[in-house]
Amino acid sequence: MIGAAILQPVVALAAWTMVMWFWLYGTRIPALSAAKVDPDDLVHDTTKGLDQILPPQVQWKAHNYNHLHEAPTVFYAVSIVLAIIGKGDGLAAQLAWIYVALRVLHSIIQVTVNKVKLRFLIFALSSFVLMALVALAIMNLF
Repeated sequence: MIGAAILQPVVALAAWTMVMWFWLYGTRIPALSAAKVDPDDLVHDTTKGLDQILPPQVQWKAHNYNHLHEAPTVFYAVSIVLAIIGKGDGLAAQLAWIYVALRVLHSIIQVTVNKVKLRFLIFALSSFVLMALVALAIMNLF
């Protein structure tokens, strides 16, 4: 299929998101048990949130999982557009793999050491790569 190479990094990032889901709940469920949190209490008391109850290192995983549902949605959309119009090979696929590598690196930094300046640098780089993918789509579609 012409232009389909870009779909591999799309699936890779989706798979990484599922890895983060398992990492999130693999740390959150034991932390909730250790803190003796009743989930129903959280629903009824809006002054309490998991950020106030659980250790930051546990919540970092949850925050990253949420982040993987923000800017990457643009990545998924533009990558699928490039694949549909037959322009998802070559440079587009290379940029997509770079984007995925940067997002995985961003995740690892956030869920382990959470150094904000380093995390922001990686996020900014990934954003510029995403902008390049959007620019490719614009140039090829319009």
